[in-house]
Amino acid sequence: MSASPRTRLTLASVAVAFAAADTYVVVLALPDMMAGVGLSADQLQRAAPIVSGFLLGYIAVLPLIGRIADVVGRTPVLVGALILFAVGSLITAGAYDLSLVVTGRFLQGVGGGGLVPATLALVADLWPAERRGLPLGVVGAVQELGSVLGPLLGAAVLAIADWRYIFWLNLTVAVVLALLLRGLQRPPLSAAVGLLACIALGLTLTAPDRLANGITLGLPFVPFSGESRLLTPIGVVTLVLLVLWLALILFKSRASLADLVKKVDLVGALLLAVALAGVVLAFATADPEREVMAPAGPWLLVAAAVFAVAFALWQRRTAQAIIPPGLLGARPAWGSLVVSFLVGAALIAALVDVPVFARTTQSGGQLAAALVLLRFLVALPIGAVIGGWLTRRYGLGLITGVGLALAGAMFVLMAFWDKDALKHAPATITLLVCGFGFGLALSPVNTAILGATRPDSHGLVSALIVVARMVGMLVGVSALTAIGLRRYYTIVDDIASPNELCPANPGSCRPFVDALREAGISQVHTIFAGAAICAFAAAVAALLLLGRRPAEAEAVHR
Repeated sequence: MSASPRTRLTLASVAVAFAAADTYVVVLALPDMMAGVGLSADQLQRAAPIVSGFLLGYIAVLPLIGRIADVVGRTPVLVGALILFAVGSLITAGAYDLSLVVTGRFLQGVGGGGLVPATLALVADLWPAERRGLPLGVVGAVQELGSVLGPLLGAAVLAIADWRYIFWLNLTVAVVLALLLRGLQRPPLSAAVGLLACIALGLTLTAPDRLANGITLGLPFVPFSGESRLLTPIGVVTLVLLVLWLALILFKSRASLADLVKKVDLVGALLLAVALAGVVLAFATADPEREVMAPAGPWLLVAAAVFAVAFALWQRRTAQAIIPPGLLGARPAWGSLVVSFLVGAALIAALVDVPVFARTTQSGGQLAAALVLLRFLVALPIGAVIGGWLTRRYGLGLITGVGLALAGAMFVLMAFWDKDALKHAPATITLLVCGFGFGLALSPVNTAILGATRPDSHGLVSALIVVARMVGMLVGVSALTAIGLRRYYTIVDDIASPNELCPANPGSCRPFVDALREAGISQVHTIFAGAAICAFAAAVAALLLLGRRPAEAEAVHR
């Protein structure tokens, strides 16, 4: 017996929230993860792939997953995404070196990212255009609620256990949700083989002491050569089981796979994925507090541009274009992508630089900074639900414009915060209103693009709206950081040296330290001002480009 559509949506929403929480959990766990794979605290740059690997999987493959959801259905994609998330969690939990952690995080990104477009498309399947604003707001709310709970969950797990238990928890929840989504059907042979393969993989990677150190039971864990845990008898068994699992899946679904290949533009999806990967790696592998983009960033962007051109040319000559001609022709459709990009560029300033401001102006470290960010994040889901409810009464552009204008106004206030601002109530109110404003915009933007496109492409356009927002975040953090760093270095160049300020004791010169802190605050002020411009630009774009209501957006498309 399979689950009802409303039950599937509930389970999918829980999965989306949990995947969102995982992103913020890792922010807190990163130092412990680095130590777990042999990296010291001063090797942060080498650990960057732990974050960028997740983003690469989340963004680059998303259009393909969205298109697959349109061809094979929402539930199979949701189950498949949860399985990928579970396998990625298993690999990360048992990882003993950096390459395995990055591999696990990449699979988690693919799985976690794939949940979002399938869930949004499922909402569009279940509700007519004029009534889907509120359920889309609820989905957006639970996703942002995951962002709120993520730091708290990470702090709770790290307080009582090792960082690996975060990913064991991910594995457990993902498997339970996948089973519930499948319903009470008898599991096929491939599921049993897959379970054995995952158990074998977990044993291979973790090599439990009680087994690996035994005289007899430890023989399967003895490497054939070197120290790799994969080049062991149990590693070979794991590989065989994984190949058998894949073969059973392919054999069972060979007819649907053949149909999938015919209907999905795999070449176009690959070209688009590589282009997006270039953008992700150019920005996500850089330290946003020190550099605009990675050292290889310009070359990666050139490569991304080349593949983007190749993608555009391929789309013109293939009959099965992954983005069908005219799909985004309606103004609310392409307008939603523009607004989503600008929202991402503004939103990243709050997610990154509110904690930076907190660390610069107060003590308490990373956890205290995360708790300050919670003041912003907690209002996002509230705004998302209210924004969805308002879509049945007011125009989509009006709701989005008002919400983003509120966010922009709060960024203007944040650009004038002094070093003691976070100690007072007005700062908390500012963060709450800013988060609420962003939340208001979530449902109307999704409602607009779904109402302006064909139902058989809702998975794809839902993926594109997520990609636009994520790319906006990456480009935004680069551009705003560049502006902020220029301001910082301009101020620092005018600061006298410690020998000049404190000739008697230059090693602990308090005026010099205070001057550097003021320079850091000025840098964040500049970034907040830039974010305000992005938010106001998004508000204007929403008012001009988004439809007045869902029914009208559908009429434009027809």
